[in-house]
Amino acid sequence: MGCFVSTPEDSGGKRRRPGNIGEVSVFVPGLRIPKPVDFSESLGDHLCKSLVERLSALRTRIVVMAGQEAPSITRTRRRNATQHGGSTLGDLLQALEDYLPVLLGLVKDGSPLQHKVQYTWINQEDESEEVGMYSAWYEVLSVLHLMAALSLSQANLLLLPRTSTDGYLPKVSEESRRSAIDVLLKAAGYLDCAVKHILPQLSPEHRRDLPVDLAEGVLRALCLQALGQGVDIQLGLAIDSTKATLAVKRRLACEMVKYWQQAQDNITNLPLANGWGEKHRFYVKWKYIEAKAAAYYYHGLILDEGNTEKSHGMAVSALQAADEYLKESKRACEAFNTAVPISRTPPLWGTMKYLSEKIPKDTSSKVRINRDLYTYEKIMETAPTLPDFALALKPDEYQLPDVDPSWNDENVNKGQNGNNKD
Repeated sequence: MGCFVSTPEDSGGKRRRPGNIGEVSVFVPGLRIPKPVDFSESLGDHLCKSLVERLSALRTRIVVMAGQEAPSITRTRRRNATQHGGSTLGDLLQALEDYLPVLLGLVKDGSPLQHKVQYTWINQEDESEEVGMYSAWYEVLSVLHLMAALSLSQANLLLLPRTSTDGYLPKVSEESRRSAIDVLLKAAGYLDCAVKHILPQLSPEHRRDLPVDLAEGVLRALCLQALGQGVDIQLGLAIDSTKATLAVKRRLACEMVKYWQQAQDNITNLPLANGWGEKHRFYVKWKYIEAKAAAYYYHGLILDEGNTEKSHGMAVSALQAADEYLKESKRACEAFNTAVPISRTPPLWGTMKYLSEKIPKDTSSKVRINRDLYTYEKIMETAPTLPDFALALKPDEYQLPDVDPSWNDENVNKGQNGNNKD
């Protein structure tokens, strides 16, 4: 069967979007919300009553929690990051993890039951308000996407600076940064599984009808964003470490550029629109530019260690490029924050706090000639090529859980025999 698409015009416009999402360290598009499903009508003649009721109860729990809590999750505030926001995320993630093993029974061994129920979800980045499909694999894909989005939200909460006990400027503790890396890798694992193992299960027709929220390019981009931000945190930790060499910092910065470049490449030609989608595009562009500022800065410092006039000239070019990218990143950040829903950048910390101070200072000290002679175009033309490093950070290897034991032959046969024994 095909899919059913409901647009904002014919559905009464139920897609809810906040006007302001507060502080953003890790961007997550608005959460896709599932709409209610009547399993008994579609599966009552095929499964025992208890199994139908369990499916219904598990999914209804998600529908209710996601519908009620999504706005509070999306609008992050530091004051509730470790209280209501954190517990809400954990509870909803647990509800999804409880649902998945039971849901997978519908696709076990290519069961025809996978096409019996229409699953409808409210989109955020697609033009269509909602998309429904008679496909349990679409439901699995939507669940994994939501699990990844919740994990990215957890990482955002962990990376919002908090006022320190010693009274200094707000900062993010090393423990929170390391925890955020773990959560980001987990999110990347969900998305990597979705791309490699779930999308191939969908028919060509269903893949064509997927909302842009679940397009392969968006899933890959979100995965790469998670990895790119993980490397960004690693770079910040390296900056704080007295043992990390310039070579290590340059490698991390150059890897970060590749992650963000690949993320941008994956969404370049996709019809991301309607607020969240446009904001997503702005975010990737901002982080890509920011990463280039870091990479050119550390590349310039290493080139400056050379003793030749040529290496010094290349170092100056690299540092000038870093300075220009830093200025450009501030403009890109402003474009992101002013795009609806509007947002704020938390107080600078970590990598960008350090670089926003060091890049202008070191660039001006190295450039001893009139900088007015250098246009933006001239600087970018003469900037040396960044070294190419293999990407080291990989997603966690996430595997779908085993089918729940409630899916035994007896329970399935009971339903097919007319539910006489329930």
